[in-house]
Amino acid sequence: MDINNLYRQVIMDHYKNPQNKGLVNDGNYLTVHMNNPSCGDDIVIQCLLEDNIVKDIKQAGTGCSICCSSASVMSVSLKGKTKEDALKIINEFYELIKGNEYNKDVLTGDAIVYQGVSQFPARVKCATLAWKAIEKGLINKED
Repeated sequence: MDINNLYRQVIMDHYKNPQNKGLVNDGNYLTVHMNNPSCGDDIVIQCLLEDNIVKDIKQAGTGCSICCSSASVMSVSLKGKTKEDALKIINEFYELIKGNEYNKDVLTGDAIVYQGVSQFPARVKCATLAWKAIEKGLINKED
């Protein structure tokens, strides 16, 4: 099996069996809604930040397999990280998506399966939508 098939399988697994799916009615969570009109992706990310740690992430939305699976991967990748580490991971994910060199010590796990997205410019927004949403929430959150 070639690496692209493996990556496709990981993406489809996160699409069909998303992690941290479902929103909570809790005012302590940062909530960010974003959409990608060109593709129809629509996502809501909730993040519980306590003592500068991303304690929990919830995600829900509709869209293509790239967008929805990426939201699942993002939630797994960032949960339990400090705000600073989460922002570093997000930035490395953007480098990966652009087809640039990225820090393999910072960006680990299933997030690397999106490295082929750089070959499909129209899909970059799909892959980064959830990441941009949580980044916006983390940056706008007062320490």
